Amino acid sequence: MFRSRRYRVDNETIVLVLTILLVLAVIVITSTATFCLSGVFILGMFVISALMIRSHHQTLLRQTLSINDNNTPELSALVSECEAKLLPGPVNVFLAGKNEMNAYTFGLGSPKALVLYKPLLKVMNAGELKFIIGHEMGHVALGHTWLNTIVGGLAGIPAPFGAAIILYAAFRWWNRMCEFSADRAGLLACGNLNSAVSAMVKLVAPTIRSQSEFNQALAMIDAEDDQASNRLAEIFQTHPMIIRRINKLKEYVRTTEYQQMQAGVNRNIRGTAKRSAPRTSTPVVHPIEPVVETKPELPPEERWPWLKPKDKS
Repeated sequence: MFRSRRYRVDNETIVLVLTILLVLAVIVITSTATFCLSGVFILGMFVISALMIRSHHQTLLRQTLSINDNNTPELSALVSECEAKLLPGPVNVFLAGKNEMNAYTFGLGSPKALVLYKPLLKVMNAGELKFIIGHEMGHVALGHTWLNTIVGGLAGIPAPFGAAIILYAAFRWWNRMCEFSADRAGLLACGNLNSAVSAMVKLVAPTIRSQSEFNQALAMIDAEDDQASNRLAEIFQTHPMIIRRINKLKEYVRTTEYQQMQAGVNRNIRGTAKRSAPRTSTPVVHPIEPVVETKPELPPEERWPWLKPKDKS
């Protein structure tokens, strides 16, 4: 079984170490927080976070739909494929009714929880959904769910105003590195750069229905980093600008490492298919209507010609 975390971006670990070192430096330098007080603060934040996570998980069990083979067969198949490829460990996946284009994951113990919002199913095709699911499973596989709680507690240590801003910005810097790593996981899960890019475009422009609308959305996304105000605001954001995420994936897909990683996770799928092959040829019929839309749909590169690789000749 192929299990590798090499899709973690190089800078993620470096930024994490720098963030922790910066936090420790502030603790030592500033006189407002002693090591003892900081330790109590961190422990308190961790306990509070753990209780909030447990409460949120229990709420999800009561108010959301658990994704499984019985009630959401086609979506469950996509989740299973992503799990087989990325091997993130135990994950409970839920479908929430909130009217928002979003997905997230959380958890300290096992299993972790992954939440998808229903509007994603109305807009994304199968490949794009695999990118979204794989992205969130990447967070789980790389330990971002529990690290976020611990590092967030460290970054929230009481400090003078200027130092607090530096700690907060450093924590957000690490958050953005995590998103780049998770994007790589999403790419490995869907196996197609075009699906990954179109999924990210749809997250911010879910109503696009034509090539002209796609071009307009892309132009807006591409112009995000042209303004100094946007680049400054990004310092305090958990997610990088979409155009940066797209460009990072374009760079990654051209590397030998990506080719090796994609081949490895694809072998996981083939191995899983062999082990789970039915003993008879009798097809399995699901009486419940699938959640994911099944109407014929052109691949992203046909719907959006911009996604086709340019001819360098």
